[in-house]
Amino acid sequence: METTHKVRIWAIKTYTGKKSTYRVRWIVDGKEFGDSFDTFALADSFRARLVSASRNGEAFEKDSGLPVSLIREQRRMSWYEFACKYADMKWPDASPKYRKSLAESLMTITVPMLRPERPLPDAKLLRKALKTAYSKRAREKNTSTEVATALRLAERASRSVADLAKPEILREVLRALELKLDGNRAAGNTVRLRRVALGNAIDYAIELKLLDDNPLAEVKTRKRKFTLRQVDPQAVVNPMQARMLLDAVGTLGKQGPPLVAFFGLMYYAGLRPEEGANLKKENLSLPPSGWGEIRLEKARPEIGQEWTDSGQASEEGPLKHREDNTGRTVPCPPTLTALLHDHLSRFGTAPDGRLFRGARDGGRIGSTVYGRVWAAARAKVFTADVLAGPLAKRPYDLRHAAVSTWLTAGVTPTKVAEWAGHSLTVLLRVYAKCLDGSEQAERDRVQRMLDG
Repeated sequence: METTHKVRIWAIKTYTGKKSTYRVRWIVDGKEFGDSFDTFALADSFRARLVSASRNGEAFEKDSGLPVSLIREQRRMSWYEFACKYADMKWPDASPKYRKSLAESLMTITVPMLRPERPLPDAKLLRKALKTAYSKRAREKNTSTEVATALRLAERASRSVADLAKPEILREVLRALELKLDGNRAAGNTVRLRRVALGNAIDYAIELKLLDDNPLAEVKTRKRKFTLRQVDPQAVVNPMQARMLLDAVGTLGKQGPPLVAFFGLMYYAGLRPEEGANLKKENLSLPPSGWGEIRLEKARPEIGQEWTDSGQASEEGPLKHREDNTGRTVPCPPTLTALLHDHLSRFGTAPDGRLFRGARDGGRIGSTVYGRVWAAARAKVFTADVLAGPLAKRPYDLRHAAVSTWLTAGVTPTKVAEWAGHSLTVLLRVYAKCLDGSEQAERDRVQRMLDG
């Protein structure tokens, strides 16, 4: 850290517009610095600290322009305070699902950053409170005395951000990222997301001058190889099995019939559940029979109100991995065209045009509802041995079956990626095993060509 005593501090300058701001300017070793404040009192207080440091003969850092005492004070920022600041910084440009994922990662990082000798709430309440703290909306609206008390204890017990530079503390944090709440090893993708969150948070801490450099580069740990999760061919249903399952859904009381088309969209058009949940009549271009088209524009992920901008649960948002107002078109095969016509004639739409809605409040159809129906359909169709296996265990496996069917049918991977809303690279990596399963068919095509 290079320092100097060559400092000049100017008077506060006022800028008047829609909102007045007050700017403090000073020069350190010939380089100008400045900081703006909303009120004159805040600006005057900050300037007074600079003047006091200069008169007391304190050195100023050349890079930041701040006196050494102020830098040390900043570096005493607690991890808890910093994590709240970091979550708030990420909030405006993040999707609701990313906000929730980031909060869960920060929660996991925070627990080992609390001093165990300090009084803390029980583990369950602590995690609940930290998730509240790392949601900007939930923190501002929190009225729970229990959660507020837990957060005060966490704040008092929190280590400083600078403690991450201590190898023994950082190793403890990295160890926590590898584990689930029950102590077992967490899934590879979960650990990857947590490590990314920690790395990005450290970068932000360096930006705020809370750390000099990245301590992750100094600590040697066992490298864990992270691979993109591939689709298991044993989970993919064939067309006959898919038809049997859809037929079974249609026989399951009141909840089953309105969901036949929902599952049909996942199998025949490869829709994600959040895309099907938000599908509206205006998105359909259907002839009386034959091939139609589905124009996807928005999705409705299942997410709590504490993570959304509107404060409403499962608000409408852009398609996954796409900018807002960027959609995609998916072909609708004749079988699905018939299912959609039948659904519209029998069940109509919600007031906003959505094909599927919750039975109680007309909101987003819940995963617990369609998950329960799907489990009942599997139990009705499959034998006990098959039921215990991975075949179509989750509704999402229908989407995997759709993409696998397109690939096996010989549709070019670029077109499949376009329909599925994947990048070509991700498509080929995720469905690599399904492509391997078509090896014999590809050989047969080559043999037929060779045989003329």
